[in-house]
Amino acid sequence: TTCKIGLFDMNGTILEKWEIKTNTENHGAAILDDVAAAVLGKLDEKNISKEEVQGIGLGVPGPVGPDGTVFKCVNLGWDVLNVEKELSEKTGIFVKVGNDANVAALGEMWKGGGAGYKNLIMVTLGTGVGGGIVIRRQVLVGANAIAGEWGHNPLPRLAAADQPAPDCYCGHQGCIETYLSGPGLAADHAHHTGETLAAATIEHRALGGDSACEATLRRYEDRLGRALAGVINILDPQVIVLGGGLSNMQRLYRHLPACCAPYVFSDAVDTRFLPPVHGDSSGVRGAAWLWD
Repeated sequence: TTCKIGLFDMNGTILEKWEIKTNTENHGAAILDDVAAAVLGKLDEKNISKEEVQGIGLGVPGPVGPDGTVFKCVNLGWDVLNVEKELSEKTGIFVKVGNDANVAALGEMWKGGGAGYKNLIMVTLGTGVGGGIVIRRQVLVGANAIAGEWGHNPLPRLAAADQPAPDCYCGHQGCIETYLSGPGLAADHAHHTGETLAAATIEHRALGGDSACEATLRRYEDRLGRALAGVINILDPQVIVLGGGLSNMQRLYRHLPACCAPYVFSDAVDTRFLPPVHGDSSGVRGAAWLWD
């Protein structure tokens, strides 16, 4: 929806942060031009030469190869694209690219909610659902650069209680993302009530005692608990940091431990659920960390 941009010093201190709209028209053809213009414009404004910039770090919503090639970004409209090469040519500055959830995980591990932990998962719950996995302070990318894409696993279902599996942006059906994203939460509420409400409105009404909205959030939390229990059983992280717009729902941090517990392998597992320290700046900070 937006591209968030930050200017950092070499100690990792953010000096300025701003954002531009993500233009997804024409399969996202203008996105890198817009990013380049925003970066170069800020350098001009601050009287900073390109030679003074160590590099640009960029997080994108898709799998990224070791040479900076993105293997399809369905939310942006991109197919295979060497983003590192293209943005570097447009700016005249070296570029490093990572998956957006991976760089968000790095940002929270570096100086955020996961600071002090070596093994963590950053779970993003927003327009889409994804995650970044950090093991011993290194991002787990995977052989095909798709590690952490738990949002495109099929949702563990309780069958009778769930609505028919919806189509996902990725081309598959019934992905976790289609249920646990912000639009997925809104769609579930509409399915059960016939009322179209944004996720934030559903939460607000539930706080005010609306029983239908409360039931929607309970379904959401149970599904999220089942899905994250699968992640915990495979990776056994010390901590899960929640990010994305839905991470602002404070009730998640109270309810998720109990929602996960029936589906986690051992009663001794004590995974902590923590909010991000930097909110929607986590990814910007992690992109800067690529140059650390």
